[in-house]
Amino acid sequence: MPHKMTLTGSATGPLREYDRYVAFDMREKGSPSAPKGLKKSTFISYTVFVAKKAFNKTGLTKKSIMHEKILIQGEPTLDIPIDECPGEIGVICYQITVLPNKNDKEANESNDKKEAQQEVSKAQQEVAATKQEEKQESVVKEAKTVQPEVNETSAQEKKAAPPKEQQPIQPKGTKDVVSFDDIIVPEAFLKTRPNPVKTEEVIEFVKRTGHLDKPLTIEKETKVLKDGYRRYIVAKTMKMDNVPVVYDYQK
Repeated sequence: MPHKMTLTGSATGPLREYDRYVAFDMREKGSPSAPKGLKKSTFISYTVFVAKKAFNKTGLTKKSIMHEKILIQGEPTLDIPIDECPGEIGVICYQITVLPNKNDKEANESNDKKEAQQEVSKAQQEVAATKQEEKQESVVKEAKTVQPEVNETSAQEKKAAPPKEQQPIQPKGTKDVVSFDDIIVPEAFLKTRPNPVKTEEVIEFVKRTGHLDKPLTIEKETKVLKDGYRRYIVAKTMKMDNVPVVYDYQK
């Protein structure tokens, strides 16, 4: 019998597009309690693969998939290459459904209450409008006398304000920036699977700062990767054209 599985939640990583399908990462938290004598379950990360035709029918986009709650029904697989499947388990999706947003439901229920409140407030607004017209005349007169002082104060504040510090474009210790496509990954790295939780932490760091947390280590002449395979995977996932590096010179 096939292994059926169901996932609910939002994407935890950016949407990745391939020839005939798309992929994105999800994560589910285990039960907070377990039968006596057994260990508690933990987070499990999944990489979901969906046919483009089925994905387009949902109306989801690269931005909305990070916020919409979705339901995935499919089967697990372990036959996906590591560079396409950063999650611990790959899921072949047979059905994807966008679940109703709780906030939207609450908003619809409150519409009736708002309409009733609006009718009551119309009368109050009409009364308040008359008072506001009377105040506007006095406010305009005061603004004419205060405006020059305000302009002078704002100009002085701009001069006194310290310049904003620009965030570093690359991580500390970077010696050079090279094209991602020039880096050669040894076969020994390709056989390993970086810790998905730590990989997700680096992805979140890139989203916040726009660059990797540390540079990759490569040989200067050959461009062979010596250290930082997890950051290499993140750079590929985030489709970075260039990456920061330090050199490990051959003796």
